[in-house]
Amino acid sequence: MSNKKWNTQNIPDQNGKIVIITGATSGLGKEAAKVFAAKGATVIMPVRNAAKAKSVLEEILKLNPNSQIVIKNLDLSSLNSIKLFANDFLKSFNQLDILINNAGIMYCPYSQTQDGFEMQMGTNHLGPYALTAQLMPLLVKTPNSRIVNTASLAHLTGNINFDDINWENRKYKTMQAYADSKIANLYFHYELAKKLKGQDNAPLVVAAHPGWTKTELDRHIGIVGIISSIIGQKVEKGVLPTLRAATDPDAISGDYFGPDGFREMRGNPIKVKSNAMSLDAQKAQQLWTLSEKLTSIKY
Repeated sequence: MSNKKWNTQNIPDQNGKIVIITGATSGLGKEAAKVFAAKGATVIMPVRNAAKAKSVLEEILKLNPNSQIVIKNLDLSSLNSIKLFANDFLKSFNQLDILINNAGIMYCPYSQTQDGFEMQMGTNHLGPYALTAQLMPLLVKTPNSRIVNTASLAHLTGNINFDDINWENRKYKTMQAYADSKIANLYFHYELAKKLKGQDNAPLVVAAHPGWTKTELDRHIGIVGIISSIIGQKVEKGVLPTLRAATDPDAISGDYFGPDGFREMRGNPIKVKSNAMSLDAQKAQQLWTLSEKLTSIKY
């Protein structure tokens, strides 16, 4: 696997492929949608805000008039919305080549999802957990399919309290809650790769993080957002680890991609390693079991 300045030119033609990108109305997801559309894929944009999605669609069509974009309704903070989206997609399409679990929220004030989950854990982990499970039949049916899970450097400070995952008995700390949701993404990533290992027609399970990239997620973080606007890399660069995870022919299940620069904050996309806690198989299984219980969804 060559690590020399991988970029979008390394992405092979994507004609005939169906790609779901959650969170495609802004930031990394929007940039990924642009790239996949330009490469010929049919891009599915599951969104909460249809008006914003149509604006992105128009922007992409100006760049590539022949782009194939399909807008669908999805709210990852609602298990019912996830179920409706998945059922509709399974009826409408007979393949799913790439699922990019990109959507997320960061550093928001305390709130709960429709199902009573802490908003960041509910949207960033439990939502993608439920969505991936319900799309799995089509992923298995599609040869050489992939699941890409989007993590973050924030996982380095993640330390989930499994007895109070929804922050009902503690003073809420939004930065810690976000970090917990991001290490949850990696527990899910590694555990799913482990569970699918050796199964016939199993999709590849790959993860990525964008380093320090300036996106709309920064809107709740004040001075940190100002610093991010100065030193954070552009989304065109930050999305490259995700794109490499989604398309590199040499990737294998369990791989994790990120920037090659100082502390993985910037740079070109390469295979990287997450921290020791994220590799704790016991905690990953504990989160999996808890996710099954909270969502009433089993793989």
